Amino acid sequence: MFPRTGVLSQIRSFFSCDIGIDLGTANTLVYVKGRGIVLNEPSVVAIDQRTKKVIAVGVEAKSMIGKTPGGIITVRPLRDGVIADFDVAEAMIAYFIKKVIYNRFGVKPNIAVCVPSGATPVERRAIHDAAKNAGAFRVFLVEEPLAAAIGAGLPVIEAVGSMVVDIGGGTTEVAVLSLGGIVHAHSLRIGGDKMDEAIINFTRRQHNLLIGESSAEKIKHVLGTAIPSHKLDPENIKSMKIKGRDIILGIPREIEITEAQVSDSLAEPVAALLGAIKETLERIPPELAVDIVDNGIMLTGGGSLLRGLDQYISEATGLMVHVAENPLFCVALGTGMALSQLTDLKTKFSKVA
Repeated sequence: MFPRTGVLSQIRSFFSCDIGIDLGTANTLVYVKGRGIVLNEPSVVAIDQRTKKVIAVGVEAKSMIGKTPGGIITVRPLRDGVIADFDVAEAMIAYFIKKVIYNRFGVKPNIAVCVPSGATPVERRAIHDAAKNAGAFRVFLVEEPLAAAIGAGLPVIEAVGSMVVDIGGGTTEVAVLSLGGIVHAHSLRIGGDKMDEAIINFTRRQHNLLIGESSAEKIKHVLGTAIPSHKLDPENIKSMKIKGRDIILGIPREIEITEAQVSDSLAEPVAALLGAIKETLERIPPELAVDIVDNGIMLTGGGSLLRGLDQYISEATGLMVHVAENPLFCVALGTGMALSQLTDLKTKFSKVA
């Protein structure tokens, strides 16, 4: 016969389900305790305008962007890392929750959701309520840079300074952490989406060509670099052909765009990221600055994969810069792992009543 505590523990384990959600502007990732990352899909929802019915969510909905008939619209319910359309966000979260858990006996999961460190109380409440209404038993909110640091394996609980730069789709979180909390954070509403926007603006301004979000994202992945154009090897400049609509003639047209041009178009958002990093470094105590010199800066998030970004930051700051082993998964992993670290993180990990 099992001890009473053992029986209760087993029953609790059977009926509970802990989930960590990285509710991102571009993508939503879901971590389930004991299973790891089980979902990674675009934060996009397709809706029938007439009936308000959800037609598609995630990958299927993203494939519809720019291609839907008049009665159907595609919506990104998050902007700059926070909820912009509450009802659509709630429907999206509910869809993802049902997709990843085996709902035994109608069990509701405990859910931890990351929030930007600069989110307002109203924005935090919106995220909490959306997760709660989507089927959560209890909802906890965890600061995004703290989740990123935990997921990247940084020693956030120890008395040592750790610096993380999480570059997502809508926001960049720059933070220095120590003893389980954030010493200083800078939340910048610039990320991968702003980079895509910069490429779209460049092609429109320089080539009178209008391209869509998907095309801009592809250009960023193939030719995107943080290395200034004058530092690129002129003998090895990459290029690719892109298609769009001529703004003046109004007809489809194809042009060739180069790596140097993309570098110039990304110069402004990349400089803004560097400015946030420098500002954070200027505001931390000298004792923690010593730790940053010894341990360097950790980059996480999809934006950290921009080619040459680690080199660019390192040259500008004189510090070592590392890219996390799985940068896309760090926030989701850290958010889920934080549920098991409530005691150590209790002052930084909140449950909204």
